[in-house]
Amino acid sequence: MNASSPPAHLLAAERRPLPAVMLERLKSRFAERCVTALAVREQHGRDESPFDVAPPDCVVFAQSTEDVAFVLALAHEHHVPVIPYGAGSSLEGHLLAVQGGVSLDVSRMNEILRVNAEDLTVTVQAGVSRNQLNNEIRHSGLFFPIDPGADASLGGMAATRASGTNAVRYGTMRENVLGLTVVTPQGEVIRTGSRARKSSAGYDLTRLFVGSEGTLGVITEVSLRIYPLPEALSAAICFFPSIDAAVQTTMQIIQMGVPIARCELLDAHSVRAVNLHDKLGLREAPMLLMEFHGSQAGVAEQAQTVQEIAREFGGEDFEWATTPEARTRLWTARHHAYLSALQTKPGCRCVTTDTCVPISRLAESINESVREVEEAGLPYFIVGHVGDGNFHLGYLIDPTIPSERETAERLSAQMVQRALRLEGTCTGEHGIGLHKQGFLVEEAGEGAVDVMRQLKKALDPRNIMNPGKIFAL
Repeated sequence: MNASSPPAHLLAAERRPLPAVMLERLKSRFAERCVTALAVREQHGRDESPFDVAPPDCVVFAQSTEDVAFVLALAHEHHVPVIPYGAGSSLEGHLLAVQGGVSLDVSRMNEILRVNAEDLTVTVQAGVSRNQLNNEIRHSGLFFPIDPGADASLGGMAATRASGTNAVRYGTMRENVLGLTVVTPQGEVIRTGSRARKSSAGYDLTRLFVGSEGTLGVITEVSLRIYPLPEALSAAICFFPSIDAAVQTTMQIIQMGVPIARCELLDAHSVRAVNLHDKLGLREAPMLLMEFHGSQAGVAEQAQTVQEIAREFGGEDFEWATTPEARTRLWTARHHAYLSALQTKPGCRCVTTDTCVPISRLAESINESVREVEEAGLPYFIVGHVGDGNFHLGYLIDPTIPSERETAERLSAQMVQRALRLEGTCTGEHGIGLHKQGFLVEEAGEGAVDVMRQLKKALDPRNIMNPGKIFAL
């Protein structure tokens, strides 16, 4: 079964009408912040997935929780879909308005509401981006570590349970969200959690909304853990004779308990792409990009241990970046890997998938995926947060050649099914969206998915919140 392709009935879903009376009320309330221009609607009807544009009927730019509550109460009254929109960087079709409706853009809700440095917490509106937050708090000697690569909005990161490069040390959004302000599908404002580090008060509603992909309500405020900036930071790159050698090195690092902060894999194709894009001049071979946080002595000890492990697997050309400028240059190139790869095949689209497996099965998972794509002959690239068993494989396809898309989807399906056989997950951080609904059933089972459906129906009986995503009702 090619379960990674979205069910055809979702992409061809019947659009629900936006009543003229509702549109008039939106225009009356929001004036120029309620937009029906086609260009704006199309911008909000696509993300970084390979799917065609599915535009909403209008876009509303919210500036407050009260704005969001007004839109949802009105949408609930008229049975009109609402699709929350942050930075538009999702990868699995989360933003497509497959049934029409209102795209609710919260990017203007970008205030940092409270920084509690003594408690190491911060509360922000949902449209604040991770870079904006870190620029604001770094003068306090603090930072927020979750780094999915794109300058995503923190509300969107919570909604998709994002993680990224620092997850091996600092965890994911699941571990770092303390509380939320959420507007329910009926327009009611609720608050979950608190700034306390732990609680046993009732159901854990915070974790219910984290990862819900906009299907249960709209997140408007987020309270987060923040961390002291480490005394010392050092980044290093090391090249390997094969992807397998790089992955085996990573496995040894983790199994020996080295508290590495970041451990990123780039295959030779990714290195070649970032060389072209960022003029880095790196050796075009499988590469680990690592970062160490801690005291001066601790960082030095970690680095020495990692160098010794890397040498055992043929790692060479160890290069260090200890200045902020040098580290930024390396990490900027890593974050450009996706767009850099797209530029190696002008006009292409990328079918990208991510999986996460137990660290002991990572080499097997990557090696088999590489063998399959090379046999198929499609251009591809690999990047991975391999320190926690998560990697991404992007297949570069010509959108005018249907057979290339079919091949990419087949390979993606095989890669995900392999991860499930290895007791992993169909998605480490991209989410389900439209693209992986069949795999969610395979991974969780019909019974668990049915429980999810019951929760959805209980909280959103009119199915107005991002309908058609995660599972079909």
